[in-house]
Amino acid sequence: MSFGRVLTAMITPFDGEGNVHYAEAEKLADYLAAHGSDTLVVCGTTGESPTLSWEEEYELFDVVRRAVAGRAKVVAGTGSNATREAVVATRKAAALGLDGTLQVCPYYNKPTQDGLFEHFRAVAQAGDLPVILYNVPGRTGVHLAPETVARLAEVPGIVAIKEASGSLDQVSAVRALTCEDFVIYCGDDSLTLPMLAVGATGVVSIASHLVGEPIQQMIRAFENGHNDKARRIHLHLLPLFRGLFWETNPIPVKLALALQGWDVNHLRLPLVAGSEELGSRLEKLLHQLELLV
Repeated sequence: MSFGRVLTAMITPFDGEGNVHYAEAEKLADYLAAHGSDTLVVCGTTGESPTLSWEEEYELFDVVRRAVAGRAKVVAGTGSNATREAVVATRKAAALGLDGTLQVCPYYNKPTQDGLFEHFRAVAQAGDLPVILYNVPGRTGVHLAPETVARLAEVPGIVAIKEASGSLDQVSAVRALTCEDFVIYCGDDSLTLPMLAVGATGVVSIASHLVGEPIQQMIRAFENGHNDKARRIHLHLLPLFRGLFWETNPIPVKLALALQGWDVNHLRLPLVAGSEELGSRLEKLLHQLELLV
């Protein structure tokens, strides 16, 4: 199962009253599919999934699926720190006709490696959707060891990992321990090019909201052996990759999109909109990169 090179971790638009802005989500999904995104990951960390109800998530899955039908794939963020809940949510996403599921490591309850294995295996066996594992220890408090990833890669239905530990050694170890059919996606835009060099296929990106096509060009250049071109694109985009983490994700990317005219600069507590200082810094950066007209 291929999800392509650039998977966008899509934000969730809210209106001024804090309700999900489904119409804006539909417009944004359409735009992303036309500007470099092979796949949209809906209701992940960037989509503020901890503050969404399951009913809102299912509606978002369906809205985005219909918006990009035939042009991009849709992966549902249906992970949970309760295995039964993740199984139920993944089954519902499968019934909606989505293309895959992103499964974060169970957070807060800090399972052992054996517990992680059993959790993900249960989701894969019951969910009827290709599974992308999601290792992000900075958010979850638990690390998915390469050896556990290798065991999981042998489970039918588990096809890929989003590796957001920030460690090239981690990616190298996962690549060394798994077959080539098991796909590794970088989970940090600034590390996409280095991770390609040690065996990643692409990126689950935040910056692709703004520069999806250049990220595609960078990855294709690397694949075709044009390393100098890939490096030039990476270095050009690096200030944006960093700037989108000046405050907690997705605060900066929502503000950057709002500067471009999108009605998305509302967040749900406990996250709040970016400061005036952040807005000034982002506006200057977007002008430097010619992302504002």
